[in-house]
Amino acid sequence: MPVAVLVACLVTVMAPASGPIALPAQLAGTSAAAAPSTPGTAAGTESTTTASAPPSGSGLPQAAPSPASPTATAPTIPTPAAAAAPAPAAPVGWGSTHAVETATTPAQANPAVAPGNGTSPQAVDGPPPIPSIPPASGPDPLPGSPAGNVPDPTQTQAKSSPAAVPLVSPHALVNDDNSAQVLAVFNAINAYRTSLGLNPVKYNPTVSTLSQDWSNNIASRQVIEHRPNFWTDPRALNPNNGAGEIIAVRWDRDAAQLVEWWKSSPAHDALLRDPRFNVIGVGITFTDGNYQTTPNSYTMWGVVNLFGYTTLPAGTVNSPGAGTAPPQLPPPSVCDPIAKHQPPTLDLSAAAIRSTGDLVAVDPSGNLRDYPALGNGTFGPARTVGSGFAGAKEVMTTDWDRDGVIDVIVQMLDGRLLLYPGVVSGGFKAPVTLGSSGWQTMTMAVGTWCGNNRLPQILATDSTGALYLYRNLGLTALVGRTQVGSGVSAIRLSMVDYDADGFQDLLAVEANGNLRLYRGSGLTTPKAEARLVVGTGWTDYSGLRSLKGVTGLNSTGVAGLLSNGTIEYWDLTGGRLTTPSTPISGLGGLKLAQ
Repeated sequence: MPVAVLVACLVTVMAPASGPIALPAQLAGTSAAAAPSTPGTAAGTESTTTASAPPSGSGLPQAAPSPASPTATAPTIPTPAAAAAPAPAAPVGWGSTHAVETATTPAQANPAVAPGNGTSPQAVDGPPPIPSIPPASGPDPLPGSPAGNVPDPTQTQAKSSPAAVPLVSPHALVNDDNSAQVLAVFNAINAYRTSLGLNPVKYNPTVSTLSQDWSNNIASRQVIEHRPNFWTDPRALNPNNGAGEIIAVRWDRDAAQLVEWWKSSPAHDALLRDPRFNVIGVGITFTDGNYQTTPNSYTMWGVVNLFGYTTLPAGTVNSPGAGTAPPQLPPPSVCDPIAKHQPPTLDLSAAAIRSTGDLVAVDPSGNLRDYPALGNGTFGPARTVGSGFAGAKEVMTTDWDRDGVIDVIVQMLDGRLLLYPGVVSGGFKAPVTLGSSGWQTMTMAVGTWCGNNRLPQILATDSTGALYLYRNLGLTALVGRTQVGSGVSAIRLSMVDYDADGFQDLLAVEANGNLRLYRGSGLTTPKAEARLVVGTGWTDYSGLRSLKGVTGLNSTGVAGLLSNGTIEYWDLTGGRLTTPSTPISGLGGLKLAQ
């Protein structure tokens, strides 16, 4: 019987007899059985290594040459078996000095504060009210700044409910220079603090990369919400005397008025007045909104992170643009995106897969079924959206090319890895061969492992337990992989934000039924820490699927399919496994898609 190990208050909660049970487990950092190792020299540091070259003719998967650009087809899925398998090609580039193998193989709940009086245009027939959420603060005291002191993944900050915002039109981010607005926010905050007799804050470019990244993130997703556990992000530079985050949006580009709005809100104002804070980062994002001409989008989004440090972090300067210290950006890595791509927001009501919360499965006849998520923890009746998948080992769904439509990736039993790009009007385009052979030996998961990259990536393990990351190059064959871990013994993988910190984590189901957690930090390698077993008996599930939006806006969870055809859903919005729900049954004999 599956068991979920709960590390929160160390209490035992019994689940239904058919599914997992919650049990206590050791915290990270306490003595435990030896855990799988990953590359790295220190906790929290990134270390990417290259796998040694396999012998010629090895059974490892081979990447195919770039296929011709796919063309649109009728809204049905082409039969996977109908695509001829390219002849296996000998690996090229083995022994290269590059870090990446070439031509390779697989990879406090306060009430919402109303806007302040007079802080935004309020003329007759002016813009509608602006939504808001309470500010976010780190725990007091913070869990500690020394490297290696890893926060308990189950003791996470509760998320504030996101404020509803209008939809952003396609490609709405406007890449104008925001330096004047960043300086205006910084100066307005310090003018306010000085008027109160408080010390002015300083500016750190690295902290500002954290703020700017989140500002872009929420603007692109059209959601006003806080980054969970933002103070643990490497770009926060280990604050040890308080942490805060404030967010606001406007219908114009008057950035100083963001500060006026925060001053008008007692909860936000308390963070501006906090004497502990001595460093801030500022992120400003422009979108194409105008309440008169494009009322479905705001004009400016602002995020400020405020931190307190006993010793100022390296690179701190008196104001934006002052000094010569450049931002402490990470070195180039396989996580770097091929392009900064803003996906459009589309109406997917006619698409084959309508949301990232849908359950998708393959029936014994090879038909692809979609069970649409209804947003209230339940699912609608099955829709047949494709056929010809009897030869699939695993099926995964993701918006691989970030065009706003959900695609299907198929790991074939014959060793090929195929991508079926989704079409907004329904069905899928002709398949793209991502890999030509050898993928049937891999255990893989798809998700946004890299925090700086909106394109999904692949994580996969081979028979030796080596963990590889595969870079997404769009609608073309995979041509590289980087080893990011070792000793990962898994018969099934799932990528999901388990600890609610904003970064994808890896759940590995081991042959003995243990569910082991490899936490991500947005970098190439999993965090260097003890690998918690967060569940046992998980071989009872024949498939796992990470889902978003099942129980509400931006909710996160993982679904498992039991042998009796029942789906058990574990909500992870609180950052831990608790007790599953059983939203749907009758899926006996189906293969659950990731």
